[in-house]
Amino acid sequence: MKSEKEKMIAGELYDASDPQLRADMLRAKKLLHRLNVTEYLVTDTAREVLRELVPHAKGRFYVEPPFHCDYGYNIFTEGNVYFNVNCVVLDVCPVRIGANVMVGPSAQIYTATHPLDKIHRRSEEYGKPVVIGDDCWIGGGAIICPGVTIGSGSVIAAGAVVTKDIPANSLAAGNPARVIRNLS
Repeated sequence: MKSEKEKMIAGELYDASDPQLRADMLRAKKLLHRLNVTEYLVTDTAREVLRELVPHAKGRFYVEPPFHCDYGYNIFTEGNVYFNVNCVVLDVCPVRIGANVMVGPSAQIYTATHPLDKIHRRSEEYGKPVVIGDDCWIGGGAIICPGVTIGSGSVIAAGAVVTKDIPANSLAAGNPARVIRNLS
């Protein structure tokens, strides 16, 4: 039988009030507090806190505080990833971010979602993974919805709400976001 954490990461319905998940979230919140309040300067301690919070970040990974996430351990990055101020990553499922990615201020990446059925929604939730390819730029205030894949080389305009996959080398804008230009 799967644990609630295993169900969560797999994108299955799970109970978010599970004690292990609550403990994991509390751990992340304590690390975020240190990162956002105590160790907000670019220091070795701040980098250590970020490495502990996001253990699957490869190479250079930098965030401008404040930064918010659910767990941190479901964020996977390649080298040279930058998050500007006030970004939110709801990482109940994996968030995979390629190399050389810039994320603008107040951008939000969601994997968490909820059942449409009101009875299930009272006690369960689930998620869908998000993938952002190499060399992408996510503009300020953009929202990346659960289950979306953004192809390598793409730009998501400021304020865009991405509800569907975006092909590689595309400029997408609007709400809902749509491809407005090929960048190849």
